[in-house]
Amino acid sequence: MAERSFVHEVQKLRMGAGEVFAGEGILAVTKALLESGVAYVAGYQGSPISHLMDVLSDAQDILAEYGIRFENSASEATAAATLAASVNYPLRGAITFKATVGTNVASDALANLASGGVTGGALVIVGEDYGEGSSIMQERSHAFAMKSQMWLLDPRPNLPSIVQAVKDGFELSEASHTPVMLQMRIRSCHLHGRFVASDNRRSAFTVKDALENPVRDVNRIVLPPASFLHEREKVQQRWPAAVRFIEERRLNEFFSEDAADVGIALQGGTYNTVIRALQKLGLANVHGDSRIPLYVMNVTYPLVDAEFERFCRGRRAVLVVEEGQPNFIEQNVAAILRQCGLATELHGKDVLPLAGDYNTATVLAGVRSFLERYGLVQAAPRRVIPLVPAVAGAGQAGVQGQAETKAALDALVHARPPGLCTGCPERPIFTAVKLVERELGALHFSADIGCHLFSILPPFNLGNTTMGYGLGSAAAAAFNVPPGSAPAAKRAIAVMGDGGFWHNGLTSGIANSVFNRSDNLTIIVDNNYSSATGGQDIPSSRADNPTRSTGHQIEQAVRGVGVTWVKTLRRTYDLKAMTGALREALTTSTSGPKVLVAQSECMLNRQRREKKLVRTALEAGERVVRERFGVDPDTCTGDHSCIRLSGCPSLSVRTNPDPLRQDPVATVIDSCVGCGTCGEVAHAAVLCPSFYRSQIVSHPTRWERLRERLRRGVIGWLQRADARRRDKWAVL
Repeated sequence: MAERSFVHEVQKLRMGAGEVFAGEGILAVTKALLESGVAYVAGYQGSPISHLMDVLSDAQDILAEYGIRFENSASEATAAATLAASVNYPLRGAITFKATVGTNVASDALANLASGGVTGGALVIVGEDYGEGSSIMQERSHAFAMKSQMWLLDPRPNLPSIVQAVKDGFELSEASHTPVMLQMRIRSCHLHGRFVASDNRRSAFTVKDALENPVRDVNRIVLPPASFLHEREKVQQRWPAAVRFIEERRLNEFFSEDAADVGIALQGGTYNTVIRALQKLGLANVHGDSRIPLYVMNVTYPLVDAEFERFCRGRRAVLVVEEGQPNFIEQNVAAILRQCGLATELHGKDVLPLAGDYNTATVLAGVRSFLERYGLVQAAPRRVIPLVPAVAGAGQAGVQGQAETKAALDALVHARPPGLCTGCPERPIFTAVKLVERELGALHFSADIGCHLFSILPPFNLGNTTMGYGLGSAAAAAFNVPPGSAPAAKRAIAVMGDGGFWHNGLTSGIANSVFNRSDNLTIIVDNNYSSATGGQDIPSSRADNPTRSTGHQIEQAVRGVGVTWVKTLRRTYDLKAMTGALREALTTSTSGPKVLVAQSECMLNRQRREKKLVRTALEAGERVVRERFGVDPDTCTGDHSCIRLSGCPSLSVRTNPDPLRQDPVATVIDSCVGCGTCGEVAHAAVLCPSFYRSQIVSHPTRWERLRERLRRGVIGWLQRADARRRDKWAVL
């Protein structure tokens, strides 16, 4: 159950020639694939291209009409290896995944693919997740393209350019017999726009044709001596062919080439940002007409020497706008200028930040600095806005006052770390770990990529390292006492999700721990979906999937590779059972790897499904019961251990209603989904009995209405009797 459905939007993919397609970037990419005659598509979901996989999944009936094979790959490596179909056959294939982590996982297959080359067009659509909004390490796809000699497209962020880049990517791949990477930044994936559609078309040569007419070319396989010839082939044949294609098809663009004697060379993906910065400086209009010459690199690798020579010749200076570090493009341009004997001054990271997302404010500052230096923009007066009012003669005291103001702000405005969703079934798992640590002491905790990675932040503060998706168990491999040594007093805990388990963890983690006789504990969080990437189905999902095989038990897979100590808890919210299972796994005398499978459905996906059903039932006037938890303010002591051990977003604090007590009491806000974790925590931690459970009944039955009236009557009578008794004693 993906977090977003495109069932209605995908009908636009049937549009024909001349019709105007309006929609999101990822939909435009799918339409471009159909118009390009692609034969097969595969991929692994991850921001910012998760929705591209969701679109393809929802469009399977349309893909089938054109004989297109589509796969949700087990990993990025699986997706990349799928492109082997284009090595010997004129089949156009496309894959997609999140960069750069996806590229790292797929690197072995991609490197082999790039070495041997392809016959059919092979397109790798990478979701470039770079910048402050990213959830991964800050790296770029550019380095991989350079390393393996794969051409990298970075189109201008508008739908016509993106659609054309998909089509050009296939043709460039076929012209140079090289796989091509198409970089889709977050803004490109989710921007909206229009383009004139073309007819969808079937692949002239199909997967069925390939199966019935197999071809074998040993020169395409990466084995000596062919592998040594591949390197020469890349340099002597494929690279020149790619450069010729880029030049002849004018994939890179020149704008306002003769407008000034300085210019800006930029990555295609940064075009909108640069134009916006020039608009702010009065050097461009809303239509993109610029008074500064622009060279837009829709192909950022390889660079075309002749085009750079043309753009730089006769100019005093050129600014290279290149997002990220290292500055590969700037270094390449410096070499081109030197080889061409041009005296053009080169600027880039000297006026722009070395790293980080290039937003409009960042690019504006850099472009302004560059143009001021060459007299195209008047130097703006610099204004310093003090944090505190300036006092004449304050000197050092004024500086100290500013520092004190900063410190005060830091104390008042608290950090807001990301956390698990309300009702997340993973929260009681980490609460149980904290409770067990109170008995056994601090434990080494090997974290993993996924929602459970939030356990490293408050309130749990677990997690010593994280090494990659599905590598939580593998990252704890070294934490085992050597054979023959006295056993350690503690065991390490590793965690991975069900998505990471099927992606990489079964072999790299669990089978590896069996083979090497690890004595650690691995917790596998089985929440029904690949939740961190958008709620897509995986082999262990319980929902029926018409196009995928689901319902495969993780416990069976774990036992299948040799683990003997395995326990499955069907409900993670049972904190007592969770704590007991952890305690047993960490203290048992049984040697060998131990696996605890903790099951409960992802609450976010569950709410997406159930809220629709509840809304429909309410509209139909049907009886609906919703559970909520609350805190009795008269009983709550204000200890707030419930918040520290749970961290649920629905737990907050409110003013104490007792005038004799000053500490704020806990409260449960309306976002509560009734999972019961807070009450379980209060019980397991032996805190106060202040939590209560209530039921909200919509459209109650007649009997329920009558019972409620009787209950209110009896309670009201008792309250009035108690009030009379108190009044009587007050008089006496």
